[in-house]
Amino acid sequence: MTGAALVRLAAGDFRDRVRRPVYAVTLLAAVALGRLAVPAADSRWAIIDVGGNRGVYNSAWVGTATALAGALWLTVGGFWVVRGGIVRDAAGRVGEILAATPLRTAGYLAAKFLANLLVLASMLGVLAGTALVLQLVRGEDRAVHPLALFGPFALIALPLIAVTAAAAVLFDTVPPLRAGFGNVVWFVLSLALAIGGQSADAPLGGIGVQQATQSMIDALRRQQIPFGDGEFSLGLTQVPEPLHTFGWDGAQFSAGFLATRLSIVACATALAVLPALWFGRFDPARNPGRTTTTAARPVAEPAEVAPAAPAPFGALPHAVPVRAGAFGRLLVGQTRILVQGVPRTWWAVTAALGAAALAVPLPLVTGLLLPALWLWPVLIWSRLGSQQVENGLEELLAAHPAPRLRLLADWASGVLLAAATGLGPLLRMLVAGDAAGAAHWLAGALFVPALALGLGTVVRSHRPFQALYLPFWYLLVNQVRAVDFMGAVRTAGRPDGPSPLLVAALAAVLLGAAALAAAARRDVKR
Repeated sequence: MTGAALVRLAAGDFRDRVRRPVYAVTLLAAVALGRLAVPAADSRWAIIDVGGNRGVYNSAWVGTATALAGALWLTVGGFWVVRGGIVRDAAGRVGEILAATPLRTAGYLAAKFLANLLVLASMLGVLAGTALVLQLVRGEDRAVHPLALFGPFALIALPLIAVTAAAAVLFDTVPPLRAGFGNVVWFVLSLALAIGGQSADAPLGGIGVQQATQSMIDALRRQQIPFGDGEFSLGLTQVPEPLHTFGWDGAQFSAGFLATRLSIVACATALAVLPALWFGRFDPARNPGRTTTTAARPVAEPAEVAPAAPAPFGALPHAVPVRAGAFGRLLVGQTRILVQGVPRTWWAVTAALGAAALAVPLPLVTGLLLPALWLWPVLIWSRLGSQQVENGLEELLAAHPAPRLRLLADWASGVLLAAATGLGPLLRMLVAGDAAGAAHWLAGALFVPALALGLGTVVRSHRPFQALYLPFWYLLVNQVRAVDFMGAVRTAGRPDGPSPLLVAALAAVLLGAAALAAAARRDVKR
């Protein structure tokens, strides 16, 4: 495969990816995180905290802060955007065409890696533009130095997203990691990379923050500014008071540092083509007994009212009335569809954790067991709003005479799952007389399925929910009360997060967005 052909294949894949709604959602989240990296001067939120201090908003600080924030987010959330390209080629029979060409497996994998890298790099480019705007808007130092502003994106962020791009290719070629389980595995691995990569002993310089950190501490010492115990905090945190400022003109990166960053890119490239050792490139001769497409999972049909006579899809919504009691039958059917294929061991673990919640102290229930129980169904919740599209049943379900009722039943099935998994903690709260905790529990049970359904219906994929819910959950267990939708963050034993009424209102907004998106899609098809 020539270099030009490889680039054309990657460019075509890139154009397909950037047209998908999940790309826009992840990009908007990256821009929002970039804004948090350079908050207002009186903000109590910070991405970088150097012993209670942060740099003046000049090109060096803004560029480094936004590059680090963007790299961490794109390492986690960007993975959901770029993965699945190989699976789509197989399901769309593109793989059969590729198998009949002289295309080598290593070339195909390299093209997928390059396409993934282009997608993530385009997001990084938008974030770099956001950094320039933020420096000018904050106004602490409007002198723009392009190298100091944009250099961290190339030296720190780009090697990290190269690893993400390569991991997406690798996961697509390993059967156990192709589906939602792989998303959870990558979330854990990316957190380990983000935390362990800050260590001075991390291989290949880790995430590349050590030289910048040492340079910041040296600047504080020269300016004789107290910096507490000298701890460097990277990640979204809430501080007790606005950070103090100090002057920092950026780190001087050594030739050895540049060599390690290039080594990371080289290792990522090697990781991307490594599956050539076992990946059959859709060739039946190398995959005996396998087909090139993946059949959709059988899905149990919900109990719906059948039409009196066959009619074209789209002609039925106003043709058949819904009899009384249909919602109950529809809810039962939707719940069966939602939990179809969940193994008994999954339910056994749920029951064990629920029983443990009845026997341990209340702070342990609200701070640990409830978050664990409401992380456990993340892969099941992510089916809401998207499984009919991903399983090829959208046209069949379009014949339902009451689409809004079906959407409501879809959400209610997710609420039932939240109630089933969180029943133990709820009973423990009620026994302890924790009415405030029970109210937050109820709001969370309404909110999580609404978030899954809203994202699944609008974006038509299960990945955005997984990409958003897992970081939310991580912030919650790290006591960030602004995102506490279940009452896990407490002060003096009482929930300290948003009001349950606010969380329930957000759930209603998400349900409304799902209903509007579904209605608009039906109108377009008519």
